[in-house]
Amino acid sequence: MIIQRVVLNSRPGKNGVPVAENFRLEQSTIADMVQAGQVRVKTLCLSVDPYMRCRMNEDTGSDYLRPWQLSEVADGGGIGVVEESKHHNLAKGDFVTSFTWPWQTEAILDGHLLQKLVPQLVNGRLSYFLGAAGITGLTALLGIREKGHVAAGANQTMVVSGAAGACGSLAGQIGRLEGCSRVVGIAGTDEKCSILVQEMGFDAAINYKKGDVAKQLRELCPGGVDVYFDNVGGDISDTVISQMNQNSHIILCGQISQYNKDVPYPPPLPPNIEKIQKERNITRERFLVLNYMDKQEASVLQLCQWIQEGKLKVRETVVEGLANIGAAFQSMMNGGNIGKQIVSVLK
Repeated sequence: MIIQRVVLNSRPGKNGVPVAENFRLEQSTIADMVQAGQVRVKTLCLSVDPYMRCRMNEDTGSDYLRPWQLSEVADGGGIGVVEESKHHNLAKGDFVTSFTWPWQTEAILDGHLLQKLVPQLVNGRLSYFLGAAGITGLTALLGIREKGHVAAGANQTMVVSGAAGACGSLAGQIGRLEGCSRVVGIAGTDEKCSILVQEMGFDAAINYKKGDVAKQLRELCPGGVDVYFDNVGGDISDTVISQMNQNSHIILCGQISQYNKDVPYPPPLPPNIEKIQKERNITRERFLVLNYMDKQEASVLQLCQWIQEGKLKVRETVVEGLANIGAAFQSMMNGGNIGKQIVSVLK
């Protein structure tokens, strides 16, 4: 059977900026026969995420991320529909997902590696299982619960960097739902800041490309910062940390500003910021959502409930066509998307 797939065409280099041409669309084939325990699936949508930048290097810098190989199909979070099944728990027509879904139009996959989806849990919006009701939402929720130490009634202020991105836009809302009294986002355009306040329920948002971020933070967080959901690292994070309170907490979710640099993860803080962190007893521990998969089922149900109740607003940037996945990746790394970046493979 002839299919289309996307392979890694070239590496941007450890310190290079990814471009669409790092990926290549090509024709390939898959077997006509499905073996015992396997299913043939048609791909519906794929997730494009910042962590994938690390997979473009020969050394991902992480013991849990496998590098993509040149001229081999890329993979990540994906959703599809079962076309043919020889797995006892999956039938034709079932919607399924996997963290390691190949970037191709159809595939033959091992059934035990797939998770069956219930569309009704997300009001039929299957792509939400790649974002708000998937690993992205889990990262936001479990990050806040496990590392944020949020307590209802404690009058805590949360700041979220990369706040208009897939994880940040959820984290601010979840921080509020979990008990934060004030939530301030940091984003890169006036449009994003407006969406955060008017649509996502943030109290305020700062365009870091305009004005003095430190001054705006002092005005918007007069009592200091108690919880910082860090998606970006770098200068913005240094500015936030300098205004954090005694015994406050950093949720170390991502460091997108550092992904094109050859530095360890998490990147070390500058000496003056590290001194502040230690003197104020600010926690900054590496957070990996995969370490909390025992809480996955209950957490996904909580996220779905909030979505159904309208308490968790979801934004997606959808790009049509597998051929455009490289451009979607480049746009995401340049901060061009709002919410989750999704590639719709089939309309």
